[in-house]
Amino acid sequence: MSKKSVIYTKGGDKGETSLIGGRRIPKFHPQIEAYGSVDELMAHTSMLRDLVEDPSIKEDLLKILDVQMVTSSMLAMNLEEIPEENREGLPKLGSDPVTFLENRIDEMDASMEPLHSFVIPGGHPAVSQAHIARTVCRRTERTILKLMQETSVDAAIVQFYNRLSDYFFVISRKIASLKGVKQKPWKSML
Repeated sequence: MSKKSVIYTKGGDKGETSLIGGRRIPKFHPQIEAYGSVDELMAHTSMLRDLVEDPSIKEDLLKILDVQMVTSSMLAMNLEEIPEENREGLPKLGSDPVTFLENRIDEMDASMEPLHSFVIPGGHPAVSQAHIARTVCRRTERTILKLMQETSVDAAIVQFYNRLSDYFFVISRKIASLKGVKQKPWKSML
C-alpha cells in the first residue's frame, strides 16, 4: 500500500500558518497576502497559458510560472530568521527574469502597429485573460510594496512584477494580433 499524501495538517485551523523557517503568523499577515497574491496570479497565468496556442507564448508563460514560484518561495521566508549556514539552496531571483521580460516585450511590440490610445480589453477569451492577469499582477505588486514597509523584500521581486504587468498588456495585444482580433480603441462615450 502506498503512503498517503498529507493534504491537510490541521495546523492552520486556528488562523495561523508557518513561514519557511518555521515562524507562525496570522493568515491575514501582509507576508501571506503577498505570496497568496502571487499564487492567485499563477492560477491566472496558467489559465492564459491554457488558452493560447502559440508555442513560443506557451513557453514564455511556463518560464514566467517558474519565476512566480521562485518569488512566492522568497516571499514565504524571512531571511533574518534563517541562519546563514541554512541558506544554501534557498531560491534567489537576480536580474535575468526582468531582462527576459523586457526582451520579450520589445520583440512583440516591434512586431505590431504602434498603439495610439488605450484599448478596451477583450475580443477573445485569451485576450481578456491576459488583461485579468495584468490587473491581478498590478495588485500583487501593490501587496509586495506594502510588505516592503514592514520587512526586507528583494527589490528584484518588485521589478519583476512591475515588468510582468507590462508583459501581460503587450501579450494581450500580440494574442489579438495572432487571432486577427481588431482591438477597440477607448474613446469616452460620456
